[in-house]
Amino acid sequence: MNEDSIKIARKYMDSLLVESRIIGAVHPASKITFCGYEFDTPIMTAALSHIDLVSMAEGAKKLNAPVSIGMGDNDELKKVLATGAHVMKIIKPYKDRDEIFSRIECARENGAMAVGMDVEHSVNVDDDEDSIVVGKEMKLPTVEELREYVETAKIPFFIKGALSVHDAVKALELGCKGIILSHHNGLMRCAVPPVMLLPEIRDEVGDDLTLIVDGGIESGFDAFKAIALGADLVSIGKPLMDPIKEEGAEGAYSLLKKMTGQLRAMMCRTGAKDLESIDPSVIWME
Repeated sequence: MNEDSIKIARKYMDSLLVESRIIGAVHPASKITFCGYEFDTPIMTAALSHIDLVSMAEGAKKLNAPVSIGMGDNDELKKVLATGAHVMKIIKPYKDRDEIFSRIECARENGAMAVGMDVEHSVNVDDDEDSIVVGKEMKLPTVEELREYVETAKIPFFIKGALSVHDAVKALELGCKGIILSHHNGLMRCAVPPVMLLPEIRDEVGDDLTLIVDGGIESGFDAFKAIALGADLVSIGKPLMDPIKEEGAEGAYSLLKKMTGQLRAMMCRTGAKDLESIDPSVIWME
């Protein structure tokens, strides 16, 4: 049995085919309103860590794309926010709850558009013990603790790692703005591809949750498939890493611009004038 969730997700994505509806098509708009801000693309940066996040944010801002960032202290978060980019801060499920509250407070007071928690990173891959990430102890949060984090934030809160209708419903009950469908780069073995789950989750929650697909998005063509099946936004991580290392902000900008162009090309070829007009019936299973 193939346990590699990255390969499983890639195989599923490649099995999705797209029909053409070019007659009468128009050049589309890819604008989206997210957390109260209007962006020119639904393709956002993933919650990367241990990379030049300031350059990543500067590149995204140049394209007017949303940003999410991962680990890093409050000083780094302030530097990222100082770029003027609109940022979602993803916070680890630290055992030290004071550290969580400190990061939530820093994000809110310095103008972050949203915060979230990658709950799936709280336990190890091969056992159920709480994990240690870059020397920091994690803790599997209880529902009551998650509700407290959501209420404390006072800005939109997202659960990262939700990968089921069950978790989507629970996130909605907690008062979350949305979920980020993710297996955290293969952290969960044999994971259902996020894109496969999108239609069922969207049917269950309607427009009450913002759905972001994280992981396995390698092009604007992938982004189109995810949005057609129910995602509001997609995030990209791995494809951004080398461009940022090699060209900094310009590398991030160039890749985000290229992927947005690919998304718009697919929208044009399927008769979608804007993101809301993308019709899921254009997607076929191989």
